[in-house]
Order: sequence, then C-alpha cells, then structure tokens
Amino acid sequence: MVILGIDPGLATMGYGVIETDGIRHKLIQYGALITQPKQAMPQRLRSIFIGVNQLMDLYNPQEVAMEELFFSKNVTTGIAVGMARGAALVAVAQRTEEIYEYTPMQIKQAVTGQGKADKHQVQMMVRALLGIREVPKPDDAADALAVAITHAHSRGARALFKIQ
Repeated sequence: MVILGIDPGLATMGYGVIETDGIRHKLIQYGALITQPKQAMPQRLRSIFIGVNQLMDLYNPQEVAMEELFFSKNVTTGIAVGMARGAALVAVAQRTEEIYEYTPMQIKQAVTGQGKADKHQVQMMVRALLGIREVPKPDDAADALAVAITHAHSRGARALFKIQ
C-alpha cells in the first residue's frame, strides 16, 4: 500500500510517501510544498491545491494521512494553517475518501513509543524505521513521513482516524 503523509503548513507543507505492508516501510519520496509570504493568500492556497493534486497524480496513494492541527498561542497562524490544510484536503478528497488524521501526540507515540517525544527523537526514529542514512529535510518532510508511518501502524484501528 502507498501512503501519502502530509504535515500541514502555509509557508511549508511537508509531504512523505511510503510503501508499506503494515510491518516494513519503504521510502518512496519526501519533500515540501513551499509558498512565498509575498504572495496573496488565494495564490498561496491555489499553489498548495495544485501541488497536492500533483502529488496525488504522481504517487497515486491508496490512503492519505494528515497531522491534525494543534495551536495554542497564535490564533492568526492557526487560521492560516487551517486554510492551507483545507486546500490540501479538497485536493485529496477529489481523488479518495481514504483520508485519515492523527494528533501530534499519537504520531509521537506511534513512531517513538513515547507521546511526549521531542522533534529530534521523532526524526531519528523516522530515519531508522525507513532505513535511510540521513534525517529527511526540511523538518516538515520528516514530520509528514512520521504521519505516514503512524498511519501504516494503525491498520487495525484505521476507522477511528478517518476524517468524516
């Protein structure tokens, strides 16, 4: 099964694509969709929408997993990230209903075994679980791969994480 993991963001939206049999995971690709702060919001959202459509065309994932939004301090930033996540969701929803979401704590727990793991621990486990030499960069791409790995590990409970 091919899974596309997405770490939502307006300036940088990380993505990671893996192939998995539920136990072993193989890295296919990772990277980030970048928008420029000087662009107007509608153009930035359009860029994300087009970029996610291109990822769907290129990798044809059977399932897509996203990190659920969490913000506690800057509501303005949270709204902008929410709009970016919405653009990505619309692009994905045109192709599949197999869309899932996981909280940051669930992702950390699934990848490291500890729900309060720090970013470095998550990155090192992503590297180890995928058998790659270096930690994926940018950080958003490593986070997106962690989302995809989390989804691969949730085979028995997927229905609980499906976006309705």
